[in-house]
Amino acid sequence: MDRIQIRGGAALNGVIPISGAKNAALPLMIASLLTDQTLTLENLPRLADVAQLAHILGNHGVDYSIDGKRIGEDTGSGQTAHLRARTIVDTSAPYELVAKMRASFWVIAPLVARMGAARVSLPGGCAIGTRPVDLLLMALEKLGAQIDIDGGYAVAKAPKGLIGAEIEFPKVTVGGTHVAMMAASTARGATLIRNAAREPEVADLAACLNKMGARIRGAGSSTIEIEGVARLNGAHHRVLPDRIEAGTYATAVAMTGGDLMLEGVGEDLLEEALEALTAAGATVTSDNRGVRVRRNGAGLKAVDIATAPFPGFPTDLQAQFMALMTRARGVSRIKETIFENRFMHVQELARLGASIKLEGDTAIVSGVKRLRGAPVMATDLRASVSLVIAGLAADGETIVNRVYHLDRGFERLEEKLGACGADIARIAG
Repeated sequence: MDRIQIRGGAALNGVIPISGAKNAALPLMIASLLTDQTLTLENLPRLADVAQLAHILGNHGVDYSIDGKRIGEDTGSGQTAHLRARTIVDTSAPYELVAKMRASFWVIAPLVARMGAARVSLPGGCAIGTRPVDLLLMALEKLGAQIDIDGGYAVAKAPKGLIGAEIEFPKVTVGGTHVAMMAASTARGATLIRNAAREPEVADLAACLNKMGARIRGAGSSTIEIEGVARLNGAHHRVLPDRIEAGTYATAVAMTGGDLMLEGVGEDLLEEALEALTAAGATVTSDNRGVRVRRNGAGLKAVDIATAPFPGFPTDLQAQFMALMTRARGVSRIKETIFENRFMHVQELARLGASIKLEGDTAIVSGVKRLRGAPVMATDLRASVSLVIAGLAADGETIVNRVYHLDRGFERLEEKLGACGADIARIAG
């Protein structure tokens, strides 16, 4: 099993091109099931989760091809993928596929919308909380689907098609909003989604669906209006930049010192996170090229944060910011409000010398003068990279084990950091 080896102490300087967003790419790929024509997606990131979802979609009958997969390909730019579900050959998604990635459960929406039936295994994925799918199924029921749970599978039926309805989520749910938008796009009549997720990835999916012929207004706000259409067409769409990847590298240069240009991302995708980094001592500027983050080596300041749905501080950057706070002067409080079990990285950071105390949904981080390299274990997709950030500033050598978690969400991590001065390498295992 591969490992990442890091020798800490080097500042980061240079340019990092930001990849397409994983959290946008997955629902966009799933939307290909809604039409029998070709959906072309540019700037698709090269990630294990993208490859896994392509395999799952192929099980349903999606033909999938990628431009430029040949020797000498420029891996610094995203892939262009062509997906066509000319014929749905299977409306079942088995456990052995869905259990590997939670987002693949969302195929239930286009399958029941297009075929009137779907049988999808209840999901697996990162063990960072229960994250039940009840709100996703509630949205489908509001649209007229009959839902039954049978032996670990969600069985959805709508033989006469879905019907527009009013859907009000009791709490903000990104997955629920994705599912509701996809299902309502071809439902008969109008749908109103209240308390919708406002994440940029939701707006990106809506933009793509509209290119396919859907009539969606208000995506990116808490109220989304959808007028159902009879069918959707193919389209050409570019995946938006990955704000979590950008925030991760912004945190890394705040940790190590140096000067990074995060190319291709806008400050508007990361306002809360960049404000926290500025308060901690980083300098952030932006232009039409991207976001530049600098720290001249002065000490870090302790900053309190609480995760929240967009436009609040992203839960997917919580672990990275915690790593940064391990070296800050004073005590910071980091409150996790989205997932109840997203502090698994705390014990691994402690192996590097961090001083962190947990009190319910809050981590109390007392900054230390130095971290020490050590062997650590990646625990889940996003938290794993917090260990890399800590290792970049630690004395000596850090070995991050179980890096398949990193490969699910971060494209060419060691290459991008290495090109900017980090002493980092992948060790094949």
